[in-house]
Amino acid sequence: MSHHIVEVRGLEYAYPDGTPAVRGMSFCIHHGEAVAVVGANGAGKSTLLRHLNGYLSPAKGLVRIGDFPLSKATLPDVRRTVGMVFQDPDDQLFMPTVFDDVAFGPLNLRLPPAEVETRVMAALAQVEAEHLRDRPPYKLSGGEKRAVAIASVLSMSPDILVMDEPTTGLDPRARRRLIELLRGFHHTKIIATHDLDLVLDLCERTIVLHEGQVVADGPTAEIFSDDHLLAHSHLEKPLRMQGCPNCGPNRIEPPI
Repeated sequence: MSHHIVEVRGLEYAYPDGTPAVRGMSFCIHHGEAVAVVGANGAGKSTLLRHLNGYLSPAKGLVRIGDFPLSKATLPDVRRTVGMVFQDPDDQLFMPTVFDDVAFGPLNLRLPPAEVETRVMAALAQVEAEHLRDRPPYKLSGGEKRAVAIASVLSMSPDILVMDEPTTGLDPRARRRLIELLRGFHHTKIIATHDLDLVLDLCERTIVLHEGQVVADGPTAEIFSDDHLLAHSHLEKPLRMQGCPNCGPNRIEPPI
């Protein structure tokens, strides 16, 4: 039995006003893959991710994590397997101290206090945030909050890591540290992001969403080399694939 496989089949979901958000999505992600989910605003990225950990339930279709089809009965097993880092860290930091936030998940697993302490400090060490353990989360910087939010997921020892816009609000140094951290996570990674250069760094496979549907799924290099696909999906190539505007055929001449 593999708890690492993520299967989505015929997934549909609409907002309360009836507007379709996800329309017939299907794909399968296997153990150890690092997969990006990209698309313009409103393409359905965040809605899709919230189905992978049971925060939303499908209107139609199936979500399966390993041998567990997502349902109310299997939700505890799914959430032990899938760790989700939200776009806004404030959505998952709510305890008096950083230590309490990172310990929240392990405590809910009814682990012994000594193991909880070990997990918390190991997770904080992974994100270089041990010095923050006694700080209130509301007094942290944006980058510090992001690190602690990730630690709160790592303390659960998930097999699958799901992240929604993980580089939002990070300065260049914090972004680079995050990339190195994610490179060291050798299980399955699913990352929804507008940061397409991050995708080049971390994900060998990319799924492109447009208007709630999967319009492409393949090797990242091929996806980002398809100009027609990118234009149709309202995306642009990663910056480092665009070339230098001052040296290419479309160079910008300085004003006279």
